Amino acid sequence: MSVADLLSDDAGTPSGRWRPRRGARRGAVADPAPGAGTPAAPGPDTSPVLELRGVARWFPGAEPVHALHAADLSVAAGDYLSIVGPSGSGKSTLLNLLGLLDRPSAGEYLLDGTPTARAPEAVRTALRAGRIGFVFQAFHLLPHRTVLENVLLATLYSGVPRRERRRRATEALERVGLGHRTGFLPPLLSGGERQRVAVARAVVTVPGVLLADEPTGNLDSASTGHVLDLFDELHRDGLTLLVITHDADVAARAGRRVRIADGHLEEIA
Repeated sequence: MSVADLLSDDAGTPSGRWRPRRGARRGAVADPAPGAGTPAAPGPDTSPVLELRGVARWFPGAEPVHALHAADLSVAAGDYLSIVGPSGSGKSTLLNLLGLLDRPSAGEYLLDGTPTARAPEAVRTALRAGRIGFVFQAFHLLPHRTVLENVLLATLYSGVPRRERRRRATEALERVGLGHRTGFLPPLLSGGERQRVAVARAVVTVPGVLLADEPTGNLDSASTGHVLDLFDELHRDGLTLLVITHDADVAARAGRRVRIADGHLEEIA
């Protein structure tokens, strides 16, 4: 399918806000039957969105390399978690496991309650496409496609109906403050603007979780502040964020912090 095929004529009034996926979380209360009394308001859903149970990752060899020792981690809906550690500490290994890009050597990883460690690859791919958004340090934008086309491409494999794609992409770009840049090519944007395009691409499919890997590593201090302010806004709107960083100031913006060192994971009080 070409990019032109993605550009439907579906009209809509952009809301300018990221909206959590409706009805996707367990524990949702159905509408009452006719004549039934008003049900009690449900309490907050505290079931984990992400849960690691004794997850470890090692690479075989004459002397196996333990990239991640057995770790437990629970992330609830709406959490803002930073994972901080130096280069070589195991951050990339952890990101690959959380993003379903790799499988653990031991233990279980549950995403929205679904066991994934030994799930068929088709199940893992569907979960990754529908429930996880990614933001990387290097942006990974196609230089010869417009800003709008880069965001639209994220909808291709995520099940977004064709008639909704243009509206959703436009909403996502307006949400990150780039509604006036839709026709620009990425090389014409600043580093901060390119990273905001990457954020729009990550949230256009309305994922349950946003994984950000060193999202400010290539940005100056002003652009870093703008991206972190955007993360704060997305978090206030209900998005669950996990930010992997070596920068203590970036980590401090999160409500929870986890340190990883030599493959050992521990929460910072």
